Amino acid sequence: MIYLKLIACTLIWGGTFIAGHIVSNALPPLTAASIRFSIAAALLLVLAWKREGGLPKLSMQQLGATAALGLTGIFLYNFCFFSALGKMEASRSALFIAMNPIVTALAAAAVLRERLNRQKWAGIGIAFVGATVLITRGEPMAALHDISQSIGVGELMMLGAASCWAAYTLVGRAALKGLSPIAATTYASLWGLGFLLITASRELPNVAWASLGWQVWASVTYLGAFGTVVAFVWWYEGVKALGPARTAVFNNLVPVFGVSLAALMLGEQVMASMIAGGLLVATGVTITNR
Repeated sequence: MIYLKLIACTLIWGGTFIAGHIVSNALPPLTAASIRFSIAAALLLVLAWKREGGLPKLSMQQLGATAALGLTGIFLYNFCFFSALGKMEASRSALFIAMNPIVTALAAAAVLRERLNRQKWAGIGIAFVGATVLITRGEPMAALHDISQSIGVGELMMLGAASCWAAYTLVGRAALKGLSPIAATTYASLWGLGFLLITASRELPNVAWASLGWQVWASVTYLGAFGTVVAFVWWYEGVKALGPARTAVFNNLVPVFGVSLAALMLGEQVMASMIAGGLLVATGVTITNR
């Protein structure tokens, strides 16, 4: 059952790129993220009350750490996520996000001085070759002559999302000391929602709410309820049962599901460079996390 839940979890996360693509073409990024986390925060509060009897009181250090989680992993990550999906294909976005563990490993080495052995450096090297193939659509030499053909606003935003997730992961190591994953995530979502609502206040009055179709509302509900809360619960059940290292391997399924669903539901073309680059990234991530 745990393995089935982890596979379902990665399928749900793969589906977030399709839902995000639909939402980002109908709503401004900050507004879309605000609605997503209004739903997610409400459900997380219910979850915290049912499973842990409510939220614990925070120390000043925990207050600052959870605010940093909300800023990096909720506010900035989702701004980059929705901005990118409004500019590029859902399938390519899903493959970009596979670089998260590599970016996190490099950030940990740079900021926390964590040692990277030869195996990890080899994995990082393979993953970056894959990313180069993916970003340049299989034509790295052409990109050297005109980089704008390969890297646009969408690609830069998705790289920004990966960087924000790395920061969220590193901050989470401090925030989780003395806090359960549910409590830390709920507080981070509340902080992030606050940041989002403040910055989205100028967008909200200009949204044509009456013209939004059911697909947009279904997609944003999916992102908030399933992509954030249900997947979170199942993922931490996997971490508890199998350990973080074995659970992390399942992350490689997210881009597979993302690309497959984008082809099936959005009719996006699956290019040879995407398959080759994605396989190289997955191989590099597996070696790095081994």
